[in-house]
Amino acid sequence: MLRVLMILVPLALSIYAFIDCITTDEQDIRYIPKPIWAILVLLFPVVGSVSWLIAGRKRAAPGGAGRPGVRSAGGGGGWVAPDDNPEFLKSLNDKGHKDDGDEPADTPGDRESDEERLRDWEADLRRREEELRRKGEGPGSGSGSGSGSGSGPEDTPPAAS
Repeated sequence: MLRVLMILVPLALSIYAFIDCITTDEQDIRYIPKPIWAILVLLFPVVGSVSWLIAGRKRAAPGGAGRPGVRSAGGGGGWVAPDDNPEFLKSLNDKGHKDDGDEPADTPGDRESDEERLRDWEADLRRREEELRRKGEGPGSGSGSGSGSGSGPEDTPPAAS
């Protein structure tokens, strides 16, 4: 069991250090460039990983500076959820009010075009229903009234076009 640990611990350390190295921002890396750190971690798994974890990356100040997950004014903070990110919320608010040539999503002109499109769809639906009724009233059909027990054209979906 000890032999397995002597293989797995350095392997896990190397994997963690490598992933940490490649996901770290360039501005948070110290002393040598990011690709060189990644190569060191891969070529010298134990020494490279330990040196990366100790010296390669700027670490957060102990005690933190404010709420967790919120970037400080000096940068370097962590990930912020969109509903907690004031910049994202502001961009959503500004998106509807920008005047970049596109109208906001809820204008009277859009409502009119939506109503016109709806009228066109309804007219198309009526036309298709009438075609189905005519096909159902052809020779050999029953009463043609369409008020049967589920065999009328109202129960069949229109053909895909």
